[in-house]
Amino acid sequence: MGNTMAVTDATFESEIEKHQGLAVVDFWAEWCGPCRMVGPIIDQLAGDYAGKVKVAKLDVDASAGTARRFDVRSIPTILFFKDGKLVDRVVGFTQKPALEAKFKQHSAAAA
Repeated sequence: MGNTMAVTDATFESEIEKHQGLAVVDFWAEWCGPCRMVGPIIDQLAGDYAGKVKVAKLDVDASAGTARRFDVRSIPTILFFKDGKLVDRVVGFTQKPALEAKFKQHSAAAA
């Protein structure tokens, strides 16, 4: 989890919803196969966009309240927040080029 941070129900508001700029949150669980496949992609993108995008991971088993609040019904779900407001979501396993396009789209909009 080198360039990503863990967030929980307790820290989500302060770390994500009060963050100015782009924040990306990977909603995942340990037992989820597709989550384990997308995790390294998210880690790579977090490194590629270090200093431009805050990237976090939220374990839905440990922080179900936040997952419910944002209507996360299947995982992995990746939510994109701009200045604390939800602006986009990607549901299910997604290849790196498609995720990178979302990072580019929203980080360009944030610049």
